[in-house]
Amino acid sequence: MAVEYPLNFIRSLARNPPPVMVALAGPQVFVREYALDALRERMARDGFRQRSFHLGGADRVDTIVDELESSDLFAQNRLITIRVLRSFRERPADDGDESEGGAAKAGEAALAAALERLAPSIRVAIVVERDTVPAKIRRIVEQKGVVVNCPRPFDNQLSQFAEMFARTAGRKLSPAALDLLVMRCGADLAALANSINLAALSVNGERLDVDAFADSRSSRGPELFELADALARGEANEVLTHYVRALQIGRDPIELLALEIIPVLRRMMAAAALLDAGNNSASIAGALGLPPQSSMATHAITGARRFGSIKLAAAHQRACVLDERLKMGLVKSREQAVGGLLMELLMAG
Repeated sequence: MAVEYPLNFIRSLARNPPPVMVALAGPQVFVREYALDALRERMARDGFRQRSFHLGGADRVDTIVDELESSDLFAQNRLITIRVLRSFRERPADDGDESEGGAAKAGEAALAAALERLAPSIRVAIVVERDTVPAKIRRIVEQKGVVVNCPRPFDNQLSQFAEMFARTAGRKLSPAALDLLVMRCGADLAALANSINLAALSVNGERLDVDAFADSRSSRGPELFELADALARGEANEVLTHYVRALQIGRDPIELLALEIIPVLRRMMAAAALLDAGNNSASIAGALGLPPQSSMATHAITGARRFGSIKLAAAHQRACVLDERLKMGLVKSREQAVGGLLMELLMAG
């Protein structure tokens, strides 16, 4: 199965010919669009003219099929981008099929057939505004190209994304700057890329150090990473202070739990398991995908030593259950529920 992840796909564009077909899908919209832009830039350098269609918008399936199957005297080499909008699946078929997804099924079959007969001079990029590519189209793309899945990045991938954004901007990040950006922006890849691009515009030279980001601000703010530091050190007053500050500036408790608190618990739990196996700090940082001098690794190891693997595993399980219940709407007092979870962990330590 030809499935790639964005980092591997974007890196491969620099050293390998682009695939004939690419399908991009997944919940991480910024990464999806970033990968598409990287593909477009590479195809433009290779002399491909670009055409864009919106399936489910103003463009019809037969119009796209005609473009795929026709020749062009002025643009023999073409990159055709097809955006499959969510609204496409909601339309009934033209033949009177009013069932849900009737038009989508007919359109997918026609589009898949056209992709089977694709001319050698044409490349196709399919961008799906859903988490998965439609089955018929996916089978064709896997045979002739790659499907790029764009999920939320793991914690150990954040530094890799930062380095890739810097490389695209023609810069290199110092280890301290890399650590600062990951701590400040977290999984907000748009803020991460924006911070690097702004620094690249304002700083001369190839290397970007910490002072290049002194005035940079992320929408996520630093409070949550101060919260992680306080959690690792078992400082109850600091934990509550940072949690209340986050709520006061408008952060959603569900977001706090799912994107910040659970990943912190997961890192500490992994570090605790590695400590139990006799690994040293440098080995643990490497296993977490972080530099040895990273404060994220230091916090994880500190918390692991303080709480232990059994307590952390139990806390992580409770956090995951609470996350599910919050998202299902089963808990009314969200702020109190997340705050109570934090206090339980601190009391356990």
